[in-house]
Amino acid sequence: MPRTTSALPFTQRLRTWASRETTGGALLIGAAILALLWANSPWREAYAALSATVAGPAMLGPLPVHLDLSLSTWAADGLLAIFFFVVGVELKHEFVAGSLRNPKEAGVPMVAAVGGMAVPALVYVGVLVALGDPGALHGWAIPTATDIAFAVGVLAIFGRGLPIAIRTFLLTLAVVDDLLAIVVIAIFYTESIHWWPLAGALVCVALFAWHVRARTPRWFVLLPLALVAWTLMHSSGVHATIAGVLLGFTVPAIARHGEADSRTHTFEHAIRPFSQGLALPIFAFFAAGVSLVDGDGPGALIGQPVVLAITLALVLGKLVGVLGATALITRLTPLRLPDGIGVRDLLPVGFLAGIGFTVSLLISELSFGDSEHADGAKIAILGASVLAAILGAISLRWDARRARTADMNLDGRPDEVAGYIGDAKDRETH
Repeated sequence: MPRTTSALPFTQRLRTWASRETTGGALLIGAAILALLWANSPWREAYAALSATVAGPAMLGPLPVHLDLSLSTWAADGLLAIFFFVVGVELKHEFVAGSLRNPKEAGVPMVAAVGGMAVPALVYVGVLVALGDPGALHGWAIPTATDIAFAVGVLAIFGRGLPIAIRTFLLTLAVVDDLLAIVVIAIFYTESIHWWPLAGALVCVALFAWHVRARTPRWFVLLPLALVAWTLMHSSGVHATIAGVLLGFTVPAIARHGEADSRTHTFEHAIRPFSQGLALPIFAFFAAGVSLVDGDGPGALIGQPVVLAITLALVLGKLVGVLGATALITRLTPLRLPDGIGVRDLLPVGFLAGIGFTVSLLISELSFGDSEHADGAKIAILGASVLAAILGAISLRWDARRARTADMNLDGRPDEVAGYIGDAKDRETH
């Protein structure tokens, strides 16, 4: 007979709590609020000093790589690599054994993801050109991202009673979104490449891939290989989080050597608590601490064109992109929405896709660094993400209260609904 949650050891209960979808979103927004309060309090200089504190292995002697970084840089380059490793593992599983393995089923959310990236980028560029601020155009990729943890957390809380297929659609869209965001970071936000460190990083990734397929992979082999791969990737000029994605992609998605479950699931379950419960909140804490009381005050900061551009792009651009791309693909091709999903269900999905947060904050730092646009961009990301979450929550409850037909996706046959968000079957499978 399985033990109840309360009978499990404390560490296991803590890991289970940190792995929940609702926990990830709550910790993210909580860390961001704490950072904002501290950065605008009488003790804001202490927050700035903490962010700028340099830590590294210099006390161990000279090293061939530079790893003496500020705590905020460690959070963005180091801790986020853990998050991107989990993203890489999820992508590998979805492509091999999940929702992306069948192009017919994945076609609509994949196209929706592309539309949800292209339209916000165009809105962002259009607003800045119209307002005469071409200096911020380098941040065009900021509103293209979707925060999986935050978006799925809102869906888990407010989407109860809706078909699980909506969750699968949002996850597929967000996973493809993350994949494209990774490509954007690697291509457009890499200024120069040092080829020998990059080659060394790829060798370490290959060794990691070889050992992770062994009958009994050992953490004391995998962890050093991952650390060296990250270090060399950091030295190469390519953003270090790309190492996390590549390492995640190497994990087998099919059960091997008589195992009961795939290693993608095993690794995800093992590392997700650290990603959601530690890495992401710490990154949000260091990335979201924008001071509104210094300089010319909050009016000047919020009045920057980049603030309006990001807000409109995330809240409206994402919605138009997701809905527009879905409408085009379902009307011009034989592809249809999955069973149980109607066009009206895409309204909350479009709003939830506008929750940029983690990856948007990362891209804003890569785009603007410490320039005049940096603080405005972060404020816009935080405000727009919260607004998108609120609109998503309201539209989810509206959607859940409306009656559903037997053929929501209008494909001419009755829908087969696998379950509903929040019911026993959903809790067992997710």
